[in-house]
Amino acid sequence: MNVILPIPAIREGLPTAAADDAVATGLLTAAELDRLAIPRKTLAHRRALGRLTPEQSDRLARILRLIGTAEDTFADPARAHAWLRRPTTALGGEAPLDLLDTDPGSRQVEALLGQIAHGIAA
Repeated sequence: MNVILPIPAIREGLPTAAADDAVATGLLTAAELDRLAIPRKTLAHRRALGRLTPEQSDRLARILRLIGTAEDTFADPARAHAWLRRPTTALGGEAPLDLLDTDPGSRQVEALLGQIAHGIAA
């Protein structure tokens, strides 16, 4: 299910619970969250403040949106999560999830998901 978070919420900074929920629901592992969006020590500090920064919120929102897009594309969360973590030649041998730490990488993954949804790539 593709979720788009409201721009004001991202600009204000998402509650740290958004990061915790991503791990608790299995969308990301703690190690993936640490590597792609918010380092553990930084998240611990942000928990004391209650909110992520706008930049951290934007990264997390982008990652969650693309995970949702993959789930919609594959119509099966388990298949989508496996695809996200498997290296693919279409992305230069990198796993799609590993590219979500940057905007250009996210755009590549989004374009590939669009191709898959339209039957252009497998």
